[in-house]
Amino acid sequence: MEPVRNQYLDQVQEQQQRLEVDLKARKMVMPAQNQMMAPRAARALAMAPREIPGNAVDVRITGFWRWKTVVVPPNAYVVHTRRGHAQPLHIGLGVSFRFDPAIDSFLVVPGAMQTILINAHCICRELQGLLVQGYVQWIIEDFATAYKKLDFTDAEDPMRVVNVQLREQAEAAIKDKVATMSIDAVLSDKQPIIEELTARLRHVAEGHGGSDKGLGLRIVTVQIKEAVVSSARLWESLQKPFRAERERVARLATLEAEEAISHRELEVEQARERTRLESDGELAMLRASKEAEAYDRDQSERLRRQQREEEDTRKLAVERQQSALQTAELEKARLAVEAELEKLKQEQDAAQRKREAQAAVEVLDTERAAANRQARVELELLESRQRILNGLSSANLQARLVELLPSIAEKLPQPQELRSVTIGGGAGAQEGQALTTLVAQMMALVGAMRPENEPATGGQEVNRSAS
Repeated sequence: MEPVRNQYLDQVQEQQQRLEVDLKARKMVMPAQNQMMAPRAARALAMAPREIPGNAVDVRITGFWRWKTVVVPPNAYVVHTRRGHAQPLHIGLGVSFRFDPAIDSFLVVPGAMQTILINAHCICRELQGLLVQGYVQWIIEDFATAYKKLDFTDAEDPMRVVNVQLREQAEAAIKDKVATMSIDAVLSDKQPIIEELTARLRHVAEGHGGSDKGLGLRIVTVQIKEAVVSSARLWESLQKPFRAERERVARLATLEAEEAISHRELEVEQARERTRLESDGELAMLRASKEAEAYDRDQSERLRRQQREEEDTRKLAVERQQSALQTAELEKARLAVEAELEKLKQEQDAAQRKREAQAAVEVLDTERAAANRQARVELELLESRQRILNGLSSANLQARLVELLPSIAEKLPQPQELRSVTIGGGAGAQEGQALTTLVAQMMALVGAMRPENEPATGGQEVNRSAS
């Protein structure tokens, strides 16, 4: 089985190797001294002002041979030493001086504030990986102390080695402090880390105070930008409680809002229902008051009418009483007149009844005469019909019946039963008896084909006419 590789150990070892490289100052090889032994007069006359190649500070060197001048920018520290002198000839900020390359040496360092970016891979108290990012800003406060204790000899960047040393000290301080803190404390409150880092760096850079000036540096500010959990799964797990709490709060807020809305809707509905009930009550009261007014008006009108009727009744009773007296007086005269009138009426009724009786007798006589004339006419018609029938021969009668049979059959109802009727030729010798027999047989045939409940009035009439 392949062993598990410790990535954190590999990362630490890689950083250690990179640190060893960074702590080594990159020296620049100066021009060989044998160049000075060349014909100096010719080269010096042709030499123009030049800058120190590779230096981060814009330092200009003018002059020729051993009579040169070093021009230092105003924002750079410089220290000028000479062979045989224990103390520097010139030291300070922006100091320019004459320079003899044979016996002099100088060092130029930027005086601007420096910023160190820190990325410290730490292990917290719960043995979880954290990346703490921050920065430290520092400046040279006492260059006379700083150039003796710090390495500013890097050709490209004189501050590089110092920045690397301070960065390593800052990372170590951060790792020591984070190792004693919980992951929640590191993520929520970075002030303890800032205080610890500031105290350690100031102890190293500025010293304890008094005669000990440390490295001659001054820490301007120390800040921790952020702390990042190395494990994505752990970071997600740390966020889950807050997210769950936020979701709970949001859900509770939603429920409270819904409850408030429901409560408000219920209140509005109750207010609307209350308003409707109050309106209905007011309408009912108004309707009742109107009905009461109408009832009072009807009752007052009925009472007025009743009083009026009673007054009219009393007046009518008085008038009737007065008229009754007058009627009694007139009654006697009326009875006499009525007696006369009754007598005349009886006489007129007797005359009228007599006239009506005479008129009734005349009407009866007229009706009897008309009935007699009608009967006489019918007898004459029957006699003529009988004579015509008696004059028909049996052959003509039979042909006529044959012609009428299809129309008779169409008008007859559907038979419900079958009856057989025999029409024979066995008649008497007389032709009239034969005709009578044929007609009787035909009537029997028609009667057999007629429904049972149909009255046989036509056959009776035919029999009567035949007889």
